[in-house]
Amino acid sequence: MRAAIFNGPKDISVGERPDPVIKEPTDAIVRVVLGCVCGSDLWYYRGESPHAHGSIGHEFIGLVEDCGSAVSGLAKGDLVVAPFVFCDMACPHCKAGATFACLHGGSFGNGEIDGGQGEAVRVPLAGSSLVKVPGFPSKHSDETLRSLLALSDVMCTGHHAAVCGRVQEGDTVAVVGDGAVGLCAVLASKRLGAERIIALSRNPARQQVAREFGATDILVERGDEAIKAVLDLTGGIGVDAALECVGTAQSAATAVAIARPGSTVGIVGAPHGVEIAFEANFWRGVGWQGSVAPARAYIPELLLDVLDGCINPGRVFDFETTLDHIADAYAAMDDRRAIKSVIRIGSI
Repeated sequence: MRAAIFNGPKDISVGERPDPVIKEPTDAIVRVVLGCVCGSDLWYYRGESPHAHGSIGHEFIGLVEDCGSAVSGLAKGDLVVAPFVFCDMACPHCKAGATFACLHGGSFGNGEIDGGQGEAVRVPLAGSSLVKVPGFPSKHSDETLRSLLALSDVMCTGHHAAVCGRVQEGDTVAVVGDGAVGLCAVLASKRLGAERIIALSRNPARQQVAREFGATDILVERGDEAIKAVLDLTGGIGVDAALECVGTAQSAATAVAIARPGSTVGIVGAPHGVEIAFEANFWRGVGWQGSVAPARAYIPELLLDVLDGCINPGRVFDFETTLDHIADAYAAMDDRRAIKSVIRIGSI
């Protein structure tokens, strides 16, 4: 099969990979319809995080091609959403909601299992990991398919930021970061009932999506200027929930500083050089909670809202290409010409 191949920093190509086959009775083979490039993939692309040479990508939707003998609830031809971490939904961590830490789980595109930026994927623990989409696959619009793809990672991660930040109805929320995750955090905050949503963004295209998703205020400032601007907007109080969706030292410092005393900062940006001062925040009563998102735990409820037309997270995909042009998909995001690149790989 053909798949994206990570050859090293700034070097993504299309190559041949062995066709995936059933290895365990709990496996399924999924033929990928749509894949995409994640912001975390850019850390590898830029050489800022290590990644094994070979297959890459962890976000995809597709059609079940084959199932192992122990897989139940799935059949050939089913349209499925794959969470970016597979899991058994039965270990103590999964039962507690931390599906990303499944004792028997793992991730896609990790050197042993092919990633979602290819024509097919072997999915371990398929019966518990894959979420079947109701209805005939061919009946879903392209807009819906894009939103289903967003559920494989970014929408769940943005939702996790809002959950960790304890967003409630009537809250004032600030979202630090205008990438796909940050924009989905805006959408998630709106979905959870936030009354005022402040989005920090300098990019006009991203500002537009933020407003479509529910942002009531847009701030272009960064660092100390952003902190002052948020405090000015909130009468010096700060926000009920600050959501950090970048993962840098500056974004984390901003999120903590704009959070009102007694609140919790929701942090989902993959940290790179981030240190949060415990003692200073202790006296303000500002806490933080965050982690890799337990996507498998969130997909079912978010899926219903996508199918009902209540949310459209697929709007974050503003650059489309095919597998042949996978390098363009990475370059567009790396240059910030795109919020998020979708890769059309197969058909329904």
